[in-house]
Amino acid sequence: MNYAQTLEYLFSRLPMFHRVGAAAYRANLDNIYLLRDQLHAPDLSFPSIHIAGTNGKGSVSHMLSAILQQAGYKTGLYTSPHLKDFRERIRVNGAMMDEKYVCDFIATHFDFFESESLSFFEMTVGLAFAYFRDSKVDIAVIETGLGGRLDATNVIHPLLSVITNISLDHTQILGATKEAIAGEKAGIIKEKTPVVIGETQEESEAVFRAKALEKGAEICFADEHYRAKIREGNGRFLSCDIYKGEELLYEALVLDLPGHYQLKNILTVLASVEVLKKQGYTLGDAHVREALMQVRPLTGFAGRWQVLSEDPLVICDTAHNVGGLTEVMQQLKDMPCNRLHMVLGMVKDKDVDAVLRVFPVSATYYFCSPNLPRGLDAGELALKAQKHGLKGGIYASVGHAYAAARKEAQKEDIVYVGGSTFVVGEVL
Repeated sequence: MNYAQTLEYLFSRLPMFHRVGAAAYRANLDNIYLLRDQLHAPDLSFPSIHIAGTNGKGSVSHMLSAILQQAGYKTGLYTSPHLKDFRERIRVNGAMMDEKYVCDFIATHFDFFESESLSFFEMTVGLAFAYFRDSKVDIAVIETGLGGRLDATNVIHPLLSVITNISLDHTQILGATKEAIAGEKAGIIKEKTPVVIGETQEESEAVFRAKALEKGAEICFADEHYRAKIREGNGRFLSCDIYKGEELLYEALVLDLPGHYQLKNILTVLASVEVLKKQGYTLGDAHVREALMQVRPLTGFAGRWQVLSEDPLVICDTAHNVGGLTEVMQQLKDMPCNRLHMVLGMVKDKDVDAVLRVFPVSATYYFCSPNLPRGLDAGELALKAQKHGLKGGIYASVGHAYAAARKEAQKEDIVYVGGSTFVVGEVL
């Protein structure tokens, strides 16, 4: 198969959570262990960092990868989902894997994939681990896809586990309470392996402490040791001071990820850097500063408070649950704006009503549906939105909605694109 045919096989022939939802989720790790044996345990060929959490795990993964790269380590990065190109999921020093490698991997193991009915995610995790081994990476940053305990990535034995935070998302699979979701995320905590928790939350703290105690894992809550204060943020970059206790650790630390929610994530990153230093990694202050100013070019990170154009300002963000969207909406509220245009689409298996309560009634909405089976019909979304005082037009596609918003927006307006990772992906 050529590359296009290989992708068609990956996307169309096999269950895939982001297309069909809960039906694609496996309740055990049997297949990934079979695949691991088939590939001769590639994950044992490199040290790794394992990152889970409801919001922020993508940002933390990319920031840590940027810092490791800046310090001279050949760094593998596995994340999901992708926005434009499947190969975004698997990078080495920011560069996407070769198309030929994808084709060769699928061709080599095709009969095994067929006989064992492996899922898209299982095959992709195996592909990532094999590619990192063959690329001879010094270290790999591995982001979970969903949950933690039963996630296909959870066969690794990392040198550090990181859990960013807990919010209600994928409740039909992970549980209806934050405590239950925390229990699933805590599944990445391994024996005698340090774990960094990004955010101290009442509902999850005891769950994480209990799991760490059970595993004999040293645990650090980043926000108990570090705090951040914004100096300047204009939607294009974010400058902040970082304190450890009362000590000013970093003055005017600049991030090219300007979402204010990154303040939480940077604390998680810095706590993780301290753990890595103790394990012998040379990560100086200059590496941290240089890396955080260029996370996007170093790692290819996209879709998080990303400015697509100016005059009018067009911003996209992949936040898609109450926790993430609340912070994004607050930042939009604080920005000078004549009129706010919202290109909005969602998927069916979210608590849509809870999410819609977060959006401002003063904005003009352009309702659309992402182009996948899980996409919520634009008309249905508009009806639900009306109950929350949100009004606007219904559009046949994301592209039509985006074009209409751009046409209507004046110079002093803001256009926001979001509600779903897949809406952002289509616009990009």
